[in-house]
Amino acid sequence: MANIKSAIKRAKTNDEKRMKNRHSRSTMRTYVKKTETAIAEGNKEEAQNNMKVAISFSDRLAKKSVIHKKKASHLKSRLQKKINTV
Repeated sequence: MANIKSAIKRAKTNDEKRMKNRHSRSTMRTYVKKTETAIAEGNKEEAQNNMKVAISFSDRLAKKSVIHKKKASHLKSRLQKKINTV
């Protein structure tokens, strides 16, 4: 653990940021999984609704540099391809 006051504060803020990013990534993954299960069940309407939320989350996280922007782009195209097959 750090001894200097600024280093202690930095460690604390880094930990808070890490937890927030972790929660956001987890939420995004949840919506991606919900979309994929809806596609597997053949429920196109539900899949499209979940895909909108997943894309929104991934774009937001890419904008904040939580995930890479190309990862967000890859995720969007992969989901869209899967929905088009339903």
